[in-house]
Order: sequence, then C-alpha cells, then structure tokens
Amino acid sequence: MKRVLVLGALIAVGCLSMVVAGFQGPAGPTPAGLAATKIEKVKDNLYIITGSGIADQAAFSGGNTAVFITDAGVVVVDTKLPGWGKTILDRIKTVTSKPVTTIINTHTHSDHTGSNEAFGTMVDSVVQENTKANMAKMDEFKGDKAKFLPKRTYKDKMTLGKGKDEIDLYYFGPGHTNGDSFVVFPALRMMHVGDMFAWKALPYIDTGSGGNAVLHPQSIAKALASIKNVDTIINGHIPVSTWNDLKEYADFSQDFVTWAQSEKKAGKTMDQAEKEYKLPAKYKGYVVSVNPQYGSLKDNLKIVYDETK
Repeated sequence: MKRVLVLGALIAVGCLSMVVAGFQGPAGPTPAGLAATKIEKVKDNLYIITGSGIADQAAFSGGNTAVFITDAGVVVVDTKLPGWGKTILDRIKTVTSKPVTTIINTHTHSDHTGSNEAFGTMVDSVVQENTKANMAKMDEFKGDKAKFLPKRTYKDKMTLGKGKDEIDLYYFGPGHTNGDSFVVFPALRMMHVGDMFAWKALPYIDTGSGGNAVLHPQSIAKALASIKNVDTIINGHIPVSTWNDLKEYADFSQDFVTWAQSEKKAGKTMDQAEKEYKLPAKYKGYVVSVNPQYGSLKDNLKIVYDETK
C-alpha cells in the first residue's frame, strides 16, 4: 500500500496533459505504458489498474480503472484511453476468470471512456444521465459506434447489486463536468471519485461538458455529508487516498474559489490575481497545477471570474 501511495504522489506532480474529451490517444499501448499499467489489489475483491504518464506522456493510459469482482462477474469503473481495452482485459484475467458484465464511467472524458467498445455490446453500462449526453457528442460514440453508448442512466442515485456486491452511484452536482459519479463499494468502505479529485492540485474544470468551478467544492461537500462509512478513495489519477484527503481537497478547492471571488470583488484583474496567488502552506504535498494546459491557475481564475456575478 505504501508503494501505491508513493506512486500517487508522483502522478500528482507529473505530466498529465491528455485528460480532456477529444484527446487523440496513441494507436495502442506502448511498451512503457504496458510495463507501467499494473493491476494492484486494494482490498478483498477490488483492484486498481493504474497507468503511466509520469515521465513519458506517450505511454499515458488514462484514468485509474477499478475492477470489482462480484459473484455475477466483473464490474469495471472507467476504461482508460482508446486502444487500452485488451490491456485491461489481460490484467483482469490475471486475477479472475469471470467475465466483465458491467462498465461504469465516472464521467465523459476519453481517458475514462475511451476503451468502452473493447467490451462489446452485451456488457451492461451505466453513467449519470448528463454524462451519456456528453458522450453522445464525442467522436468515439458517433455513427456506428453509438451502440457503445451506456445502456442505463440515473439522475441522482442508483444501486447495483446487493449485499457484498452492492455498488451505489451518486451525483451531487456539477464540478469537473456536469455528470461526475461517486461510485461507492459499501461492503469495502471504498469510493471511486473519478476526476472530481484527480490530483492534489487545482482542478481541471471542463466548462464545455458543463463543469463548474464555483460549484466543484460544494458538490464534493455534499458527497462528504451524504455518504457514510467510506474510508478509502480511488482518485482519477492518484491510485489511493483517504476520506480525510477528500475532505482536505474540498477545503482546498473552496479556499481557492473564495480567494478568487474576493480578488474579483476587490477589483483585481485576472493578471493581478494570478501574480498574487500563493499556494496555502497548510496544503502539504499540493502543487498549483499538474500541467499548465489543463487545470492551470489562469484557467481556474478565468472560470471563477466568469461564474461570479
């Protein structure tokens, strides 16, 4: 577990520039990516398939994939970039012979939905209703590939399975996009939060997919207030963190929004605010952004300024 946490810290400060919808990923896994994309047991029948992208962006495989082995079959949460389906299936075969029966996508971006088609059309698939609408706009799900769109949607909450195999899906409002799911495995006290908490840095807010910077910390706060008996978090790109880490991240996001709004209220331009911002010392291990192109200080400032009347 310590090794997983160290890897998460490295990813948080690494180069993850390929996390937006529409990114054209590599034609297939590279040797470096294959070597780095491992399946690791987190607890009982739940595994994570991690990825590369720290030093070699060409090897980046996408977001963290959760693999939950149930009595009926395997539930996969997020399918990485296009071209990584076979790798996911190969990794799953090393821990179980059961078939994949269900796919859950935490949100629309292609580093989390890109290999859905590798699992065929007979597999059940579930997303929040806004995410399906966003996915339908993506090239990966147009034309003949529309058959790979999710089969089922939910609005606020959905439960799959029961007992030790239960999975609860929650939606608490806009943040990274307008359809981010919190995927809870109650029996294991674990939750996959996707890119609502991707890394310990300013968030990437995809306004084109309904993301909202001001509401981002509020949506996480609603999850924290509503979901009980979870202690371990699977992030979008950091392998494993804790419930307290999620609380801290919600505070970090809210502190930034409050500060940015105060700068606008004081009549500061975005350029002035950008020069004045300092990462609060209390947030140990955080960086301002993991990549200047996505989730940068300037981008977050602009979004908060635009959203604040």
